[in-house]
Amino acid sequence: MEYALSTSPPSHTQRENPNVAKARRLVLAYGWNSTAFQIVNPGIERWFTRDAEAVVGYVTANKVRVVAGSPVCEEERLADVIDKFEANAARAGERVCYFAAERRLESILSHEAGYSKVLIGAQPSWHPAFWPDTVASHKSLRAQLNRARNKDVRVKEWSINDARNHPALQACLDDWLATKGLPPLHFMVEAATLSRLENRRVFVATQAEIVQGFVVLSPISQRNGWLFEQFPHCRTAPNGTVELLIDAAMRTLADENCDYATLGLSPLSKRALSSADDQSLLIRMLFAWMRKHGSRFYNFEGLDRFKAKLRPERWEPVFAVSNEPRFSLTTLYAIAGAFSGDHPFRLLAGGIARAVSTEARWLKRRIFG
Repeated sequence: MEYALSTSPPSHTQRENPNVAKARRLVLAYGWNSTAFQIVNPGIERWFTRDAEAVVGYVTANKVRVVAGSPVCEEERLADVIDKFEANAARAGERVCYFAAERRLESILSHEAGYSKVLIGAQPSWHPAFWPDTVASHKSLRAQLNRARNKDVRVKEWSINDARNHPALQACLDDWLATKGLPPLHFMVEAATLSRLENRRVFVATQAEIVQGFVVLSPISQRNGWLFEQFPHCRTAPNGTVELLIDAAMRTLADENCDYATLGLSPLSKRALSSADDQSLLIRMLFAWMRKHGSRFYNFEGLDRFKAKLRPERWEPVFAVSNEPRFSLTTLYAIAGAFSGDHPFRLLAGGIARAVSTEARWLKRRIFG
C-alpha cells in the first residue's frame, strides 16, 4: 500500500479548548515526567489547582482516577498538589493511581504510609550528544540504517502546519494500527495526535515521495528533552526505516544541545532493577503470564528488544503507584479500563476477534496459496 504526498492538508486550526491551552502552558513550564505532554491528548480529564499553577491529567475508570504520570507543577509543590488532588478524589468517592510514575514522584510516595507500587516496566534513555558515538560503535545498528538508506529512504522534519492532519500520514498511521493485535488504545497511547501537534515535532520517512513512516516527538521541558511518542510505519516500509527516523531525530536533538531523549515505556520490561516489592503473588503471576502469552495482543518482548538494540545508555524504572496499602487487582482493572475506554473485556474480545481473523487469513494462504 502506498501513500503519496499529492494532497495538501488544510493549514488552519480550530480554536483550542481553554483547559487544553492552560494544561499546555503548565506542561511547557513544569513538565518533568516523560509523559507530561500527553495530558493535552484527547480524552484526558484535567484537574487544576485554584491558582491554575498545577494540573493533573487523568482518566476515571472503576472509581479510580488513573493519572497520566505525575502532577505537573513546580517540584517544591508536588507533595502539596498530590494531597489536594487526592482529597478532591476522595470527596468524589474515588482512589488515585499514578500510572507511569518516575523517580521524582515515586521517591516521595514510596516513603508514605498508605501507598503501594508495582514496577510496570522500564524506559530507555539517551543523551542525544552521545548518539553518533553509539551508532559508530555498533555494527548491527549501522547495518540496519544502511538497509533503509540503500532503498532510498530519506528522512526530513516537517513543519507542524505541513504535518497536521496530513492524509498521507493518517493513512500510514491507519495501516500501522491495522497490524496491531488489539483495537486502538487510548489514554497515554492515544494514536489520534495528528490534529494536536502544537509544540510537538514530526520527522517523516519517504521513499520516492511516498510516506513510509514517521515519528512524533513530545517535549519534556524540565529535562531539556523529548519523548519519542509514536513511530508508526507502513507495511511497505523497507527494513531500517524506523531506525533511520530515530537516527535523524536524535542527531537533530544533538545539534540543538538537548540533554535527554527517551522512547518511552517498555511495558513489563525487567531491564531496570527496582525495589518495588508490593506486588501480590497473584499480580506477579499475572505479569509473568502476560510476558509469556500476551504477544498475540501486544508484543511486549518485541518492543523491548527493539528498544534495546538501539543501545540506550540507561534503563529507568517506571511504576504504578496507588493510594492503597496493597496494590490490588481492582486497580489493575482500572488501568486496563483507562486504556480501553472503560471497556477492558470488550477490548480483549476485539483482540481475540482480530487474532482469529489473522489466523484464518494465514490458514487460507497456506491451503489455497
